[in-house]
Amino acid sequence: MHRDERGRGISRNQFLAGAGAIGAAAAAGSLLSGAPARAVAPGSRNEKRGLRHRGVCYTVGAGETPATAWSTARMRADVRAIAEDLHATSIEVTGDGVERLNATASEAAERGLHVWLQPTLGDRPAHEILDHLAETGRHLERLRRQGARADLSVGCEFWLFVPGIVPGDNAQERIRNLMAGTYDPELMMRRLDAFTRRAAAVGRSVFGGSLSYAAAQDDEVDWNLFDIVGIDYYSSYPNRADHVRELRKYLRWGKPLAITEFGTCAYVGAPDAGGMGWDVVDYTQEPPRIKEDLVRSERTQAAYLTELLGIFESLDLYAAMAFEFVTADAPYCTDPHLDLDMVGYAIVKPVKDRFDDPESDWHWEPKEAFHALAQCYGRARRG
Repeated sequence: MHRDERGRGISRNQFLAGAGAIGAAAAAGSLLSGAPARAVAPGSRNEKRGLRHRGVCYTVGAGETPATAWSTARMRADVRAIAEDLHATSIEVTGDGVERLNATASEAAERGLHVWLQPTLGDRPAHEILDHLAETGRHLERLRRQGARADLSVGCEFWLFVPGIVPGDNAQERIRNLMAGTYDPELMMRRLDAFTRRAAAVGRSVFGGSLSYAAAQDDEVDWNLFDIVGIDYYSSYPNRADHVRELRKYLRWGKPLAITEFGTCAYVGAPDAGGMGWDVVDYTQEPPRIKEDLVRSERTQAAYLTELLGIFESLDLYAAMAFEFVTADAPYCTDPHLDLDMVGYAIVKPVKDRFDDPESDWHWEPKEAFHALAQCYGRARRG
């Protein structure tokens, strides 16, 4: 489980369910009534220069087993690899736990990386979520004043992870209520708008840099509250013109656009599943078992990531964060029905010393997606 110092957080499976809820947003309709905002463009430019920040999402959490528990040593090694081997210029530090988030942000800043901090404590009372945001935002502000390049995202998809906006005690229940229509859309939008405004106010009160929020593609957010538009992007189209057409609608507010997540799984056909690529696992079995006969294809994942990265570069977007670096609790297995790495979004694969032992030590190995991104990021750095 992901645990915050104050209490129980959201499990990995609930976070995965959240990715699938991107589709549920369409069923929910417009989540916020927002108007085009004035342009507040940090680092706006007229000349063509491609992406400003190229990075990867790095999720911190307590881990689901002692073997996958968060550790300072492992985090430092991962951040070093992100900076030196992946050649990223940015890292999205996300997840829950004030100490974990702050330590990772500090390490990334010391490595010279641009820090996109996005605390995502969920399924806790609203005041705890906002306190968690404030504590991490204050630390990021200290780093910024010391010279770090940093932006703060106040969270992601609040309608899914913050209790009281949509009925349900957890993310899965809220998804079911959204899909079944057992909620009041107008009441939901008022509550969502109110919490988003509270989060933005907290962010402004503790952080002096640029503020953002990570929205699902179908959300309508009042971007007047923020300096940077943030979108979790999982579309799949047969040609790049469709991607360009879709992405340009997020530029209509005249603000920088950050792709806060983009990625796919490592099997044939995964891009067509978008944010639901993980939804082929039966978690009621032990160990969890993949229900379909899938064909592992790291090449599919690498091709999708590099294609989208090229499109983001052509549009001169502010940032793009590949989702994600590692998912420790989704280990690789030679048995395709037990290969949780294949149906995860990570660009490195966790390999356990003893697959059947929950206490087994593990290490990660780069996938084709890692090498493909490293080549693109390295070329951009040299350029």
